[in-house]
Amino acid sequence: MSDPHTIGIAGLGVLFLLLALRMPVGLAMVAVGIGGNYVLSLVVPYLRFEPYLLQFKTLLWQNVANYDLSVVPLFVLMGLLAARADLSGDLFRGMSAALGRVRGGVAMAAAGACAGFGAVCGSSLATASTMGRVALPQLDALGYSPRLATGTLAAGGTLGILIPPSVALVIYAIIVEASIIEMFRAALIPGLIAVAGFVAVIWLRVRLSPGLAPLPTPLPRAERVVAYRRLLPVVLIFGVIILGLGAGLFTPTPAAAFGVFVIAAYAMLRPGERRLGLGGTADALRETAVTAGMITFILFGAEVLKGFFTRAGLPAALAEWAGGSGLDPLTVLVVMLLALIVLGCFMESLAMILVVVPFFWPTLVELNGGDYATAATSAFGMDAGELKIWFGVLALIVVELGLITPPVGLNVFIIAQLSGGIAMRETFLGVMPFFGAELLRVALILLAPGVALFLPRLLAG
Repeated sequence: MSDPHTIGIAGLGVLFLLLALRMPVGLAMVAVGIGGNYVLSLVVPYLRFEPYLLQFKTLLWQNVANYDLSVVPLFVLMGLLAARADLSGDLFRGMSAALGRVRGGVAMAAAGACAGFGAVCGSSLATASTMGRVALPQLDALGYSPRLATGTLAAGGTLGILIPPSVALVIYAIIVEASIIEMFRAALIPGLIAVAGFVAVIWLRVRLSPGLAPLPTPLPRAERVVAYRRLLPVVLIFGVIILGLGAGLFTPTPAAAFGVFVIAAYAMLRPGERRLGLGGTADALRETAVTAGMITFILFGAEVLKGFFTRAGLPAALAEWAGGSGLDPLTVLVVMLLALIVLGCFMESLAMILVVVPFFWPTLVELNGGDYATAATSAFGMDAGELKIWFGVLALIVVELGLITPPVGLNVFIIAQLSGGIAMRETFLGVMPFFGAELLRVALILLAPGVALFLPRLLAG
């Protein structure tokens, strides 16, 4: 096995094996990267191992010292403070009060609350877990069908990835060297389309099968007033952050710092038993440190792994093969997106973005006509800058789809565990209409790239 490409493919197989055995993602990447480079140095004389090792003197520091990455722990802390202060509950209860007059309105409120909280939280799995604890008991008490209730929450956990601020968008932008602000702008309209699509799915299902949801039970006026009063500060905080980022009033790191400060101040000063205390703040800070350290190590592992794959020539070989295959570029892109859906059944979204995107991105650039392609000369009708934004939106959508795809949808497992005995089959059946709506959204963005590129083009002018 002396061919570098063969060694690279073997290393990729070992990586997926280690991930299947539940080895931590960052550690698996580092192990395959270093081990693969050592094997390369044994069989390919000019690929010496010692020069490769020298990069480790500065590689970890370069990852930690990246200013763009400083936004990640702030977004993580913002989500943890919001969860500990039960802002997710305020969001859900306020939206339920507003939509409770419509049949299926509480399920619609759960989907909307998942989108709002997921945008701040940045993790689909954490969103599904948090909102499942908040919304499932109420949906069950009101008499909603277990299939509709669990399906809505499992699918709803995927909504936040595109609504700014989003940790996954930041990581993707860092990998492909895109503007974080541009990615946030591009993701906003597709994210809102997703929320509207989920609400439409719930409305249609309840209309076709009224037994899935009980008759509307509006809250008494006094309870509605309390719910709206608690919802308003949450909407204002999240709205200022999202609109400020989209309009370019502030950059991501100051926006995240502002969000942390405002959420912490509000959570500590709010009246009632759910006020955030010093103990909850300390727990959130500790968990942020652990999460930020994990993300930083995963990014370090991705750099180590990328060095191995680059020396093995895999990304270049894939780009060369795709360019010379004669396949239509759009067909190649669709195959890539299908591969991401399959991989999403088994891998967390961040790990998938870090492992797969460095392979696919150079291939798309080659298919598009190279780094200097213009909208007039490119295969996709856009330059490399717009291509990375468009592909990022598509990739993040399908990465999240894997979390609700049988047989190993991680969001479905989380909701099934929280549901207290509802069969996994019921949750998967409940998820499928939402999965269909997401496929329609992907098709819309594929066929009409302007859906994602409208805001970046408008605000750049």
